[in-house]
Amino acid sequence: MYSRILVPIDDGSETSNRGLAEAIELAKDQNAKVRLLHVIDESFIVYDAYSMLTGGGVILEEFRKRGEKVLAEAKNLAARSGVEAETKLLETLRQRVGDMILKEARDWDADLIVMGTHGRRGFSQLALGSDAAAVLHDAPVPVLLVRA
Repeated sequence: MYSRILVPIDDGSETSNRGLAEAIELAKDQNAKVRLLHVIDESFIVYDAYSMLTGGGVILEEFRKRGEKVLAEAKNLAARSGVEAETKLLETLRQRVGDMILKEARDWDADLIVMGTHGRRGFSQLALGSDAAAVLHDAPVPVLLVRA
């Protein structure tokens, strides 16, 4: 039923880990390819005072290293479960993370997106924003949201 599963992951939160675990189980069942995606939102760096003093390079490089580590750990977890996964690290300054996930789903021709969500509703979702809500609203393919 599904052959290409896109799995956006953050920096290793419990929410993200639960989405990853569900995606791995589904990929095993469906014999599907998995793409693990981590997006670095550089806008946080731009507004950080220390980043402005150091040019942002030091912090951005740390974000990249952390993203690569998270992707490697997720890929290893998938491999231990018998699922082959590929990884992709993206960076954005002007686009929302949810928009980057949607673009990757289209570009990679995913037929399912699996991601963890905090399940926020109402004002807290509005105030904090929600990548999962943005993806769900505009996704070109089915989305499986896994609650923490």
